[in-house]
Amino acid sequence: MNKKILLEDLGRKDYKETWDYQESLFQSILDVKIKNRREGTQLETSNHLLFVEHSHVYTLGKSGDMTNLLVDENVLKEKGASFYKINRGGDITYHGPGQIVGYPILDLDNFFTDIHKYLRFLEETVILTLKEYGLNAERSPGETGVWLDVGTPFARKICAMGVRASRWVTMHGFALNVNADLGYFDLMIPCGIKGKAVTSLNVELGVVKVDLEGVKEKLLKHFSALFEAAFLPVTKHV
Repeated sequence: MNKKILLEDLGRKDYKETWDYQESLFQSILDVKIKNRREGTQLETSNHLLFVEHSHVYTLGKSGDMTNLLVDENVLKEKGASFYKINRGGDITYHGPGQIVGYPILDLDNFFTDIHKYLRFLEETVILTLKEYGLNAERSPGETGVWLDVGTPFARKICAMGVRASRWVTMHGFALNVNADLGYFDLMIPCGIKGKAVTSLNVELGVVKVDLEGVKEKLLKHFSALFEAAFLPVTKHV
């Protein structure tokens, strides 16, 4: 099993361009797996993790409800935001500047073949990272992602998640609000869950800006420990 993960930090990148890149990595892994099955070969499959910061964009999962986007295309244009219907699970979510988006494209045959465990490990990666900032983040029963003050009137989501998997190969992932402009969340019903607030790490810490690179380092540390994986940084994709 290959437990090495190729790490790429794409910086600020268009959503559609990143989605296409994800799809190409995803398909290349599937192609190897199909070849191994058909031809009896034992070629090694690769694993990838992409970090990226998107311009303002709203995405709707395949089972999502379009009515959870509360504005029309004209308002989105005024806000400088785009919109895509995509092939992950979950409902509507927002990506934008000040948010760390992580896209693990993993062959889970290299780790463990359990999607439930995979999602819990992604959540735990974020929970342990936020603990280093003094925040008691947790899961909310029946609601994927990472939350604060679960079970109280002040429950608020700080990290959204949505994945796709085929033949145990994953794509899409998590979006952690670090220095996010929370006003953009007012244009939708986040993840289709009414009556729940959204927050960002800088708001919780009462600071103007949190160092994104420091958060990424902590995410990688905990991801590596949970998945028993080693990261191999590669040249930034252009």
